[in-house]
Amino acid sequence: MHNLYKLLAVLLCLGTQMVQAQTARVQVIHNSPDALATTVDVYLDDALLIDNFAFRTATPFIDAPAGINITVGIAPSNSVSSADVIASFTYNLTANETYIVVASGVVNPAGYNPVQPFSLEVYAGAREAAGISGNTDVLVYHGSTDAPTVDVVETLVTGGATIVDNASYADFAGYLELQSLDYRLEVRDETGAVTVASYEAPLASLGLQDAALAVLASGFLNPAENSDGPSFGLYVALPSGGDLIPLPQSSARVQVIHNSPDALATAVDVYLNDALLIDDFEFRTATPFIDAPAAVGITVGIAPANSASAADVIASFDYNLAPGETYLIVASGLVSGIGYNPLQPFSLEVFAGAREVASLAGNTDVLVY
Repeated sequence: MHNLYKLLAVLLCLGTQMVQAQTARVQVIHNSPDALATTVDVYLDDALLIDNFAFRTATPFIDAPAGINITVGIAPSNSVSSADVIASFTYNLTANETYIVVASGVVNPAGYNPVQPFSLEVYAGAREAAGISGNTDVLVYHGSTDAPTVDVVETLVTGGATIVDNASYADFAGYLELQSLDYRLEVRDETGAVTVASYEAPLASLGLQDAALAVLASGFLNPAENSDGPSFGLYVALPSGGDLIPLPQSSARVQVIHNSPDALATAVDVYLNDALLIDDFEFRTATPFIDAPAAVGITVGIAPANSASAADVIASFDYNLAPGETYLIVASGLVSGIGYNPLQPFSLEVFAGAREVASLAGNTDVLVY
């Protein structure tokens, strides 16, 4: 709050020095995932405007000088003065216009692939409230440096309408004027055929009726190629500023049961894509129900116990789980090719429509396999 007061005081002092005190409304969003820019200081000309501005936070909309040239400078956090600025950008804002400014890209090219240079991306015509009562207006920004050109498809309410078409890095897709409902957003490649990630956008559940907000693609699809930086996600900036709000990934509920009696599978490691999901998973044990990624292709791999990595997988199975569905997955059959009669090959058997509680109070529901 102290920084906000300082911010307002600086802008007020600058504004009173201007002829006719022309101003524009501005919100600044920090979406640069560079480790060197985790927090930065922001200068307006030579005055400190925002102190220790953190990644995935936003200012509220504020009044900024309009009709004159201003220089916005970015410096390392805890800088001493504007002499420490490492990147600067000059603007002349239009009086009475409303802007969103997004800090994007990386400061240091070493360790990032591809390299998208640090920039301040500006959107004129921003909104602080929905244009139509009862709606939620959503501005979409593609701010993930290693994500491809994408479409965004809504699947829960519209059944598959493309609401953002061919958005590339640093593109603003313009405002979507939406009814304040709960939506599901699938981020797909530009062909619309492959879902990269799926997210829930609970506009109604979050009480965002009459609001205008920005949704930003943030972070890296492949952190390993980008200095192990923050992972990809969709994040919401509210007009009031503060921490960006992550949209939850679409998920399904899954329980895995180990029922393979093969001596070679007494204990196994289970991988989800390339990540170790269950370590030393023993015969005749089960996981609890857990959340698993839905609406995207996933690979479940089975490896010997104490495996070193997903490269040790000896059997793998591809799935695309339905969002909101509940599954039982049973490891069955035999890994070995000899010593068993009859031979039933190893498999993961899947049951959709599983239950975590009885459908009727007082009952016990039993699934037989």
